[in-house]
Amino acid sequence: ANVMNTAVMTPAFTGPRPSLRASRGPRSRNTASTANVASVAMIHSISKKRSNRAPALVTSLPNTLCASRCGGLRSPGTFVRSRRNAATAQTATAATAMVAGLAMRVAVISDIHANYHALETVLAEIDAARVDVVWCLGDTVGYGPRPNDCCETVKSRAEQSLVGNHDLVVLGELAVSDFNDEAAAAATWTASVLTEQSRAFLAGLEPCASLDGVELFHASARDPVWEYVLTEEAAHATLELAEAPLVLVGHSHVALALALDGETVAGGLAPGGTEVQLSGRWLLNPGSVGQPRDGDPRAAWLLLDLQRRFAAFHRVAYPIEKTQSEMRERRLPPALAARLERGE
Repeated sequence: ANVMNTAVMTPAFTGPRPSLRASRGPRSRNTASTANVASVAMIHSISKKRSNRAPALVTSLPNTLCASRCGGLRSPGTFVRSRRNAATAQTATAATAMVAGLAMRVAVISDIHANYHALETVLAEIDAARVDVVWCLGDTVGYGPRPNDCCETVKSRAEQSLVGNHDLVVLGELAVSDFNDEAAAAATWTASVLTEQSRAFLAGLEPCASLDGVELFHASARDPVWEYVLTEEAAHATLELAEAPLVLVGHSHVALALALDGETVAGGLAPGGTEVQLSGRWLLNPGSVGQPRDGDPRAAWLLLDLQRRFAAFHRVAYPIEKTQSEMRERRLPPALAARLERGE
């Protein structure tokens, strides 16, 4: 296994959190439509209308995440509506769901994207690992062919779930025009087939959550809906804004293990088999269950042992061709099916 160890890190300065207000606004930044980590192309669901510039490249040397920026990043963050009290402006801390008690062994999943075959394969492996709870970092739907099955399964299996940008667009809380053509087409189809039960499940979720010693964000601490944590600067900002020693993010579909070492961020890509001793401040991304973008098409998930302060990144093969066949049957964009076998 790949093992990452680091000395105890100096805690980052904890600044004010990004505000959350009563409505989710569209993105106001220019963002490149592609990013590149370790020479692996990752096509993100970012509107082509946002930028006419050439895509920014984010490359990684072994155990290093470079500081190249993936387009302009907005602060203080995406404004989101708290479904529990839509009339009240809340900070990210106030809007999060609090979970009583902290389980010892946690399976973390993210970015399922309506890929039910990947989800059920991952959950079978999670069951074999004898975890206490499952946490989902959002984007249960979008892109894939079985949104309702995935919503039902996540609702029944995950003790803590977040909402992601692809979940929000099918609820009508983000504009379809904020997404590229293929993602928009998939979102429109998903919205047309989503059951009332699935809508109610997604509508009850928030993009961030705070637990005892762990903070969860779909995207990042300063923009929990949209920002990709694929640069040293973005990682450093999230670790500064978060208070917990361990921060979990999704959204980028890239498995990462990043540690705060003084004023710098150390670490990088976390392929399957990577193991981390969680001393100091860490930011982890479990990778994507349903649409990996790090060159490995296998479904990704993360095992946390919070008592031993240990994390292990897992990958598991699933029948990609079954998901692709279901996507073709539903006439979803062919490129979305093709990318699954390439892990991009």
